[in-house]
Amino acid sequence: MPNAVSSVPSAIPTADDLAVLLAKVPDLVVEIGRDAAKRDLERELPFEAFRLFKEAGLGALRIPVALGGPGGSVVDYIEMIMAIGAADSNVAHALRSHFNFTEGLLLNSNTAIDRTQLSRVLSGKLFGGAHTEQSTKRPGEVTTRLTKVGDSYRLNGRKWYATGTAFADFASFSAKNDEDQLVSVLFPVDRKGVTILDDWDGMGQRLTASGGVLLNDVEVLPHEISTRGLNTLVGRHTSTLRQLHLAASMAGAVRGVLAEGTDYVRRQARSAAHSAAETANADPFVQKILGEIAAGSFAVDTLIRESAHTLDRTVEAFAADNPDRLEAALVESALTTARTQIVTSQLALAAATNVFELGGGSATSRHLNLDRHWRNIRTVLNHNPLLHKARVVGDYYINGTTTHLEEGKVF
Repeated sequence: MPNAVSSVPSAIPTADDLAVLLAKVPDLVVEIGRDAAKRDLERELPFEAFRLFKEAGLGALRIPVALGGPGGSVVDYIEMIMAIGAADSNVAHALRSHFNFTEGLLLNSNTAIDRTQLSRVLSGKLFGGAHTEQSTKRPGEVTTRLTKVGDSYRLNGRKWYATGTAFADFASFSAKNDEDQLVSVLFPVDRKGVTILDDWDGMGQRLTASGGVLLNDVEVLPHEISTRGLNTLVGRHTSTLRQLHLAASMAGAVRGVLAEGTDYVRRQARSAAHSAAETANADPFVQKILGEIAAGSFAVDTLIRESAHTLDRTVEAFAADNPDRLEAALVESALTTARTQIVTSQLALAAATNVFELGGGSATSRHLNLDRHWRNIRTVLNHNPLLHKARVVGDYYINGTTTHLEEGKVF
């Protein structure tokens, strides 16, 4: 598959220019939103959107000033993802692996930071990857093998859920080495033997390239191999951040419902045959539905912002060198994000369903493609079991159980 996102920014703004960097987001959102409904209908991958994102230099948003970046907060980053998601939740979602990677870079101690990877992020490179596999007995099992051959290694296997990798410059993959240990490898996506299949067949998030990657005898150099761990302190934080990123993508889709629903009413909706109103925009029932969608979008955004603030406090706890404070912050951020997802999922699905109450049969037009928002939201929500989240939250309140809040997997 050709990679059409090769351009990089000439410079990344400093902390003084953070506001300038963030000021690029509205114009970027407008460009990403152009023909978004049509792209979904025709299954046209958004390579141009990612080219523009890289050109804007926004991939380095979370890198601190001390490391040469603009120093954007978690709140800044999540606000950006929600804004992009309003234009196209596929683009917002497909950035998740990149920001997961950059968060790991900035939270490791200075001596542990891979300066090469950091310089790549600062120069505008995007990172993707895939660790999940299909046809295993349990989620999380890995059959991909990394075998030593001479002075290098060879990687063989097939990965799934490679979200965003088609738009990335580098990607990470999990594998078992010759000692049957779980490792992670990271290398350029254009390396010989890497084939991005783009065979994702989900009903929603069709343009995230979330399908498979074939790894056929891919050469891996020794310095490209590292160990993996979800239950490390950094791993727990980034796991929660990944969940909030998904929720922010969903929030963007709800904003899309509100914007497109409003436009539909203003532009073409007609009042119902039995309505006392002459026009749809004067119909009290249409007004009521749109008001409920607007309130739902506001509530979703507000809850997600609160979770982002909680994660910013966790980042501050990392810098405080206080183990008890950090542990408490990690649990609180995991708990807050879980509670947020439980509630926002209900509000988001209701909004994406009720948008069809704004009109008659014309609201279901394929040209409008309003159903993509419901499909995208429902697909995002299927990534992790909401029933399990609710049970874990209830167990915490009743019994003080923190087992799953500490494991770095679901939350």
